[in-house]
Amino acid sequence: MLCVSWDPFVNCKGDLGRRRRRRRAEGAAGRGGHVGPAAMALNGSCGGGGDPRPLEETKPLLADLEGPRPGAAPCRRGGHCTGMRYKLLQEGDIQVCSVRHPRTFLSKILTSKFLRRWEPHHLTLADNSLASATPAGYMENSISYSSIEDVQLLSWENAPKYCLQLTIPGGTVLLQAANSYLRDQWFHSLQWKKKIYKYKKVLSNPSRLEVVLKEIRTLVDMALTSPLQDESIHQAPLEIVSRLLSENTNLTTQEHENIIVAIAPLLENNHPPPDLCEFFCKHCRERPRSMVVIEVFTPVVQRILKHNMDFGKCPRLRLFTQEYILALNELNAGMEVVKKFIHSMHGPTGQCPHPRVLPNLVAVCLAAIYSCYEEFINSRDNSPSLKEIRNGCQQPCDRKPNLPLRLLHTSPDLVSQEATLTESRLKSVIVTSNEIHVEVERNNTANQKMTANVGNDSEPNLIDCLMVSPTCSTISIELSPQADRVLGCYVEILKMLSNYDDWRPALASLLQPIPFPKEALAHEKFTKELKYVIQRFAEDPRQEVHSCLLSVRAGKDGWFQLYSPGGVACDDDGELFASMVHILMGSCYKTKKFLLSLAENKLGPCMLLALRGNQTMVEILCLMLEYNIIDNKDTQLQIISTLESTDVGKKMYEQLCDRQRELKELQRKGGPTRLTLPSKSTDADLARLLSSGSFGNLENLSLAFTNVTSACAEHLIKLPSLKQLNLWSTQFGDAGLRLLSEHLTMLQVLNLCETPVTDAGLLALSSMKSLCSLNMNSTKLSADTYEDLKAKLPNLKEVDVRYTEAW
Repeated sequence: MLCVSWDPFVNCKGDLGRRRRRRRAEGAAGRGGHVGPAAMALNGSCGGGGDPRPLEETKPLLADLEGPRPGAAPCRRGGHCTGMRYKLLQEGDIQVCSVRHPRTFLSKILTSKFLRRWEPHHLTLADNSLASATPAGYMENSISYSSIEDVQLLSWENAPKYCLQLTIPGGTVLLQAANSYLRDQWFHSLQWKKKIYKYKKVLSNPSRLEVVLKEIRTLVDMALTSPLQDESIHQAPLEIVSRLLSENTNLTTQEHENIIVAIAPLLENNHPPPDLCEFFCKHCRERPRSMVVIEVFTPVVQRILKHNMDFGKCPRLRLFTQEYILALNELNAGMEVVKKFIHSMHGPTGQCPHPRVLPNLVAVCLAAIYSCYEEFINSRDNSPSLKEIRNGCQQPCDRKPNLPLRLLHTSPDLVSQEATLTESRLKSVIVTSNEIHVEVERNNTANQKMTANVGNDSEPNLIDCLMVSPTCSTISIELSPQADRVLGCYVEILKMLSNYDDWRPALASLLQPIPFPKEALAHEKFTKELKYVIQRFAEDPRQEVHSCLLSVRAGKDGWFQLYSPGGVACDDDGELFASMVHILMGSCYKTKKFLLSLAENKLGPCMLLALRGNQTMVEILCLMLEYNIIDNKDTQLQIISTLESTDVGKKMYEQLCDRQRELKELQRKGGPTRLTLPSKSTDADLARLLSSGSFGNLENLSLAFTNVTSACAEHLIKLPSLKQLNLWSTQFGDAGLRLLSEHLTMLQVLNLCETPVTDAGLLALSSMKSLCSLNMNSTKLSADTYEDLKAKLPNLKEVDVRYTEAW
C-alpha cells in the first residue's frame, strides 16, 4: 500500500533531472566521449566504473557533436548541451556538387583544382528524403535518408570552403553553404532528419522490450543534447513513442511505466502530444497509486497549468490534467494530497506568481463537473427544460395532464389575487398550459408597474423554471458512483480556490455568468456543496468579488437569485440571502434600482427575515417605504405590520415616521385588506405578524407554500372579515379545518390543494354555507364525501377535485 508521507510536488522534478544527468554521463563514459565536470562528478558518486554494457550497445545513433564554433553564442539550456544553438532547417538555398566514383579516388579529386562544377538548388528536408524544388542536374532524384551512409564536415586543407559531405552508395554529394554557421546548421539538420527517420523505422517494428527501452533512452538523450533549438526537436521523439504505444496494446503495465520513465526528461519542458495524453489518462485511471503519477506526471501537469493553454484546441491536455487530479484523490490521503498540489500551484506567498494557473484550474473543474452530467444530458434527444428536471423528468407516458395556470405560477400572491376575481375570471383557473403564454402576455400589458401582489410576469427565466413549488423540490438526477466521486473532488477544488484571497476576485469573475449546466443547478447535492464558494464571495468586502453575486446582465440569473429563498439552490431559511444583501447594501448598491429589484422579486423573503428580526432586512423594508418603492397600500400596511412585530423594526419604523408622518396615518385606517405570508413562514411567524397590528379589515389571506400547520387555526379564527383563504401546499390538516368551520362561517374561497386533509376534516366544511369556490386538488378526498359536500353547499360554483378519488 502506498503511503504518501512526503511532499511529492517539490522534489520529483529534481530527482528526474539527477537521474537523467547520471544516465547521460554514464553513456558518455561508456562511449569514450567527452565527459563534462558534472558527469564526472556523477560517475564518481556512483562508485566509479563505466557502463558495464558493451560499447556498441551504448553508442548513440547521433555521434558526439563538435565543440563551440568561433564567435558562437553559448548554449543556455543548463547541462543539456554546450555551444551554439541552431534552428532546424526545413528548406534552404545551397550549392550542390555530385561526384560519382569509388571512394578510393575521393581525396585526389577533392584536392584537385579541376573540381566539378557547382549547381544552385533550393533543397527541402522532408521526413524521408532530401529533395530539390527544381529536380534537375545533380538533384534530379531525391536522396533518401536511408541511402545516406554518413554526413561529415570537410575540414582538411584545400577542401572546398564551408562544405559538408554526404556519402551515398556509388558516390558523394557535396553541399556548400555561404558561411560556417549555415554549414553547421545544414549539418545538424541533416543529422537530425536522418536519425529521426531511422528511429521511426526501428521503433515501428519492436522485437524486444529491452531493445525498445534502449533505443528510446538514446532517442531522448539525442533530443536533449542536440544543438538544434526547435519545438519539433522534443515533440518528434514524443510522437514516435506515442505511435509505439498506440500500435502495441499488448504491453504490460510495468512496460508502460518503464517507457514513461524513459521519456520523462522530455516532458519537463514539453507538452505531451494528444495520443500520449490519452495513454497517460489511461494509466492514471488504471494505476492511480503508481509512483509514476507522482514522479513523472506532476511536473508535466504543473507545466500545463502554468502556461497559456487553449483547452478548446487541446482537449486531451485538459482531460489528462483532470485524470491526474482524480488519481491524486485515490491515494491514501485523498483530498489532502490534492490540497497540497493546489497549494504547490499557488505558491507559498500571498500572491500566485503564475496568472494562468487559476483560469486553467477552473477550466478543468468546469469540464469535469460537466462530464458528471453529460450522460444525463445526452440520454434524451432534446435536453430537458429545467421545469421538467425539477418535476423529475418523467417520460411523456408517465406525466400528469397539463396543470392549470395557477399551478404553474410560482408566486403564491398570484393565487390569492385570483381568488378575488369574478366568476368569469375564475373559470380561467382550469385553462390548460397551452393558454398560459396568452394569459401571461395579457398580464404583462395590463401591469406595467409593480404592484403589491404581482411580480414580473415575463417569460420565466432560469430560476423561474426551477421554482415550481416546494412539493416538487426533490430531484431525480442520480449520478453513478464514479461520477459522484468526480463531482465531489472538483467541487472541493473550487472550495479550495475560493480560500485564496488573491484568487477570489478572478474566481468570482469566472463564475459570474453561471457556467454550469442546468442539470447541475437542479441537482441538490451540487448546489449544496457549491454554497461554500458563494458564502466566501458574500463574505468578501471587496466590491469586485461580491458584485459578481449579481447577474452579469439584465435578464440573466446570478448566484444572488439562485441562492435566495424560492431559488432552486436555497436550502436554508434565508441566512445566505441575508448575508448577500448585507454585503451588497454595504457597498455601492444602496440605490433605488437595487431596492426596486428586491421589491419585484424578493419582497416575500425580505419580509419573512425582517419578521424574524434580521436587521438588514428591517433596514431594507424601511428604505422601500422611504423611497416609495411600494405603490400598493395593502402591501405597505403589511410591511408596517412586519416592522412593528420586532423591537428593532419598531424602533427603525418610528424613526421613519418622524420623517414621513403619512405612514402613521396610513396604519390608523384599520390595516390591509390583503395579506400574503412569505414562503417558508411558520406558525410562529404568522402569530408574530398578526399580533403586531390591526387586521380587522383583512379579507384575503394567502399562506400558500408556507410551513404553517393546523396550529395556526387559532389565530386565523380571530380575523372576522376574512373571506378568502389560500392554504395551498401547507401542512394544514383536519384539526385546523374543523376549527375553521366552526368560526369562519362567512368564508367564500378556500384553497386546500396539496394539503394532508382527509374526509374527516372535509366533512366539517358542510357548515360553511357561504363557500362558492373550493379547491381540493391532490387531497385524500373520497367520492362519497365529495357528493355529500355538493349536496350541503348550495352556493358552491367552482370545485377542483383533480388527482383525488372523486376525479
